[in-house]
Amino acid sequence: MVDFQELWRYKDLLYFLTLRGIKARYAQSILGVSWAIIQPLFTTLVFTLVFGGLAKVDSDGMPYILFSYLALWPWNYFSGTLTESANSLIQNANMITKVYFPRMVLPLSAMLSKLLDFTIAFVVVIGMLIYFKQVPGWGVLFTPILILQLLMCSLGIGMFLSALAVKYRDVKHALTFLVQLLLYAAPVVYGTSAVPADYQKFYILNPMVGVIEGFRAAFLDRPMPWEWIWPGSIVAIIVFVFGMFYFRRMERIFADVA
Repeated sequence: MVDFQELWRYKDLLYFLTLRGIKARYAQSILGVSWAIIQPLFTTLVFTLVFGGLAKVDSDGMPYILFSYLALWPWNYFSGTLTESANSLIQNANMITKVYFPRMVLPLSAMLSKLLDFTIAFVVVIGMLIYFKQVPGWGVLFTPILILQLLMCSLGIGMFLSALAVKYRDVKHALTFLVQLLLYAAPVVYGTSAVPADYQKFYILNPMVGVIEGFRAAFLDRPMPWEWIWPGSIVAIIVFVFGMFYFRRMERIFADVA
């Protein structure tokens, strides 16, 4: 079982590793934390040009740049947390082999350090809402639920892959390819309504579908798509619990194979 009391006792280490992760990401960087805005903003501009302008992808009646950014905002957090947490054990192999601490602290610190980027990227959301004169609806009150689902999904998969990567280094090489595939398996550049009705009952099992469509609905004053959110929530809980227990099960061999 997972010892949550032990994790709490090591909260200072978790804080230190989170802070170290933030500093390492922007060390010797001229623009610093501005990259948390620049990267998703320029990606959105490219998506707007290619998918919104050339491919004429339906954006459900809203400006495509706003449509895609509200999806990239949570997606970038998911992909960044997934990548960093999956590599956290390998990158800290020296710590694992020299001193004891709850290994779960490593993927947790990766998740927490990416929250800064997520928060900074919210500035662009505010700017776009003001520019397009869009007032969020009452659905904004449900964004903590969406964020919790986002955290569980990204951390659950991240813990599973991090435990797997210690034993099988192929995971590290396949991770970039996996993230790219997952991007197009989520409604980032298109809307869920574009998916044929016969496939939607399987498509909504992807936790990121409910998260992305929920963010769009919350900030664009549209009805919350609970029929897309709750199936993904159940899957996110299952993924989180499975990833956590698999990580705990494999923890005893980390120091031997790291």
